[in-house]
Amino acid sequence: MLSVASAETPKPELSPPPPPQNPQSSSSETHVFRSKLPDIPISNHLPLHTYCFQNLSQFPDRPCLIIGSTGKSYSFSETHLVSRKVAAGLSLLGIKKGDVIMLLLQNCAEFVFAFMGASMIGAVTTTANPFYTPAEVFKQFNASKSKLIITQSQYVDKLRDAGDNFPKLGEEFSVITIDDPPENCLHFSVLSEANESEIPTVSIDPDDPVALPFSSGTTGLPKGVILTHKSLITSVAQQVDGENPNLHLKGEDVVLCVLPLFHIYSLNSVLLCSLRAGAGVLMMHKFEIGALLELIQRHRVSVAAVVPPLVLALAKNPMVVTFDLSSIRMVLSGAAPLGKELEEALRTRVPQAIFGQGYGMTEAGPVLSMCLAFAKQPFPTKSGSCGTVVRNAELKVIDPETGCSLGPNHSGEICIRGPQIMKGYLNDAEATATTIDVDGWLHTGDIGYVDDDDEVFIVDRVKELIKFKGFQVPPAELEALLVSHPSIADAAVVPQKDDVAGEVPVAFVVRSNGLELTEDAVKEFIAKQVVFYKKLHKAYFVHAIPKSPSGKILRKDLRAKLAMSAASQIP
Repeated sequence: MLSVASAETPKPELSPPPPPQNPQSSSSETHVFRSKLPDIPISNHLPLHTYCFQNLSQFPDRPCLIIGSTGKSYSFSETHLVSRKVAAGLSLLGIKKGDVIMLLLQNCAEFVFAFMGASMIGAVTTTANPFYTPAEVFKQFNASKSKLIITQSQYVDKLRDAGDNFPKLGEEFSVITIDDPPENCLHFSVLSEANESEIPTVSIDPDDPVALPFSSGTTGLPKGVILTHKSLITSVAQQVDGENPNLHLKGEDVVLCVLPLFHIYSLNSVLLCSLRAGAGVLMMHKFEIGALLELIQRHRVSVAAVVPPLVLALAKNPMVVTFDLSSIRMVLSGAAPLGKELEEALRTRVPQAIFGQGYGMTEAGPVLSMCLAFAKQPFPTKSGSCGTVVRNAELKVIDPETGCSLGPNHSGEICIRGPQIMKGYLNDAEATATTIDVDGWLHTGDIGYVDDDDEVFIVDRVKELIKFKGFQVPPAELEALLVSHPSIADAAVVPQKDDVAGEVPVAFVVRSNGLELTEDAVKEFIAKQVVFYKKLHKAYFVHAIPKSPSGKILRKDLRAKLAMSAASQIP
């Protein structure tokens, strides 16, 4: 029998200290933007699992989770019951309130059972991309101090290959697989077949953490984002609760869940919102256009949560016209900006659907603004708009240089305030204080404006983050790897526009003392150490990296060089 670390093992500090005074905080909040809809009462004093299943008695037998690959379906009552069993099973394995478990999974029912089960005993879930390299998995495991990993057998080798620093399987932490377990691993049935009556009584405070996704924020390396029960309940309520019940979801809806649940967009706006609204969730563990179209047709998917690369596939692939997509009444796009041309191209394929974009950030809980074309009293949304700020929250636009708030139609940094934002970064008071100022405003690092109709538009980015198909690629992480190469003296990574991915990372590299180094060698060096979406798409050799007097990389200069020059002409 495997064991987890003892109760005496120190737990990660999940309550960051109050942020110090931020000199850039502005007290002149003369222009605060709010939702077009009135604020609503939110039950954010409850634990997340109680809130999500609060309406269970109204639809116990309605399909909740539909597994696309097998057709197996779990009703809402079955989903709740198995989650309770998993909660008891986690407790029997020694997981206690405040402990962290890691989910290293593609989309599957077990992901849902484990996440909700952990919530029921006051534990915290950190979600990781199963396509991460061993080193990337270890960094998140180590930073979060996870005591248990739930994964698939095919990913266990990542844990074995992570190096001597990774604890030994079966000795210092537990590994549970949802399929046939390899040596020193347990099967998920040790959780799902536990006695649900053995769940321990746990007192959960609204400010207790429940989720720990990792984000690069506005800059730097990935950091743990502390989302509390109150954070996630507030965010879900802002989307589906209130006098406009089920603002964009209805109980009879079938919601497409092809976007990965380890990403906060899918976890929050697809899974948690659907659980609350009583909508079914059609789960696909990976994207494949033929299978996707067949499942939409077979299960009469009515709500499609997508990202721009998926929109591109649906808009351009000739297979689409051979399937019946008439059931889709709503297309929700997020994670990255959706261009007008791409939206119009998809509109020709599903003309009956209402289209809407949302704007979010992991640290913001994650939704900042959303389209209101789905409300009972709909508000038309302009093309390119991210909708209006969510209810029970405030948004302002500030001058990045002075910190002064700006009025309508003036571009500046978007800031958001409300009970849905993160509690802070895990064990990083400095980064927390940089992101959340003393007045409680979360600084997004995105440049945008709010027009006369209170619609939000994102036009640029202050932050250095690269968005590849909605995934975060922090330049600092790749730069640190590049300069570790013995033949590289200096390096900088910036985004390059791409029709399919939105942005791709490219590197500017300075060779060490004229040593021979090819572009392919640089790309291969990085590819061996990172997940697929962080791979370099180009490497340009330069004599020096442009920097400010303080040593900061002048990324604008490098981006301008990319925009103005053909690849072969970059010196």
